[in-house]
Amino acid sequence: MNVLAELGIAVAGLVLALVLLSMNLWRSILFLFPSSVRVEPEAPADQMDLPLELSGRANQLQALGFVPLGSHEEKPRLQRATRSYDWAHPGERVFATLHEGQGGVPRLYLLTPLAPGGFVITADYRRPALEVPGVYLAGSLEDAPPDRLLRAHLRRLDGLQPAGDFTWEGRVAAGRSWYQGLGRKEIRKQNLQGLLWTVIALAIVASAFFGPRAP
Repeated sequence: MNVLAELGIAVAGLVLALVLLSMNLWRSILFLFPSSVRVEPEAPADQMDLPLELSGRANQLQALGFVPLGSHEEKPRLQRATRSYDWAHPGERVFATLHEGQGGVPRLYLLTPLAPGGFVITADYRRPALEVPGVYLAGSLEDAPPDRLLRAHLRRLDGLQPAGDFTWEGRVAAGRSWYQGLGRKEIRKQNLQGLLWTVIALAIVASAFFGPRAP
């Protein structure tokens, strides 16, 4: 193989590696360091800039007795922050969080912290189903309207002890606790593929610079 062909293959390999790294390096960091995600309050209830696409779900939540708390942002390393909009139903002891999925599709999940430490999470979109009896229960009911999602969430809370402060500050604290504790297994499950692609990309780079050279 001539020198130009070898150079072309090497350059193509490096371009591929850079593309893979740009798409997956942040996922690798998230896999290795789930608690590195920053969860910060963004705006109180009276200043929430709710996207029009979420207004229908927001009205349904308020009809069910949820009150708006505010918005918060979650920022993994090397990624832009994503914004979520929070409500609470103090009587039922449930947080509701709205955010935009791909294509601006509304996404909703319900969250209840447990005593002495744990969570129940029920989403209206597909997410990993994980269970640690009495401590952690996460799952989904795809495309369910808010009233049905709430009924399912309350059934899953049966026999468990909700805990925490169902305020805006309490919601932000619950988010931080999730990333630093019981959410780590779920995060790693979601981002394992990103770690594998990053390893492949680094192997391509290493091969290009340190691989065997023709005599």
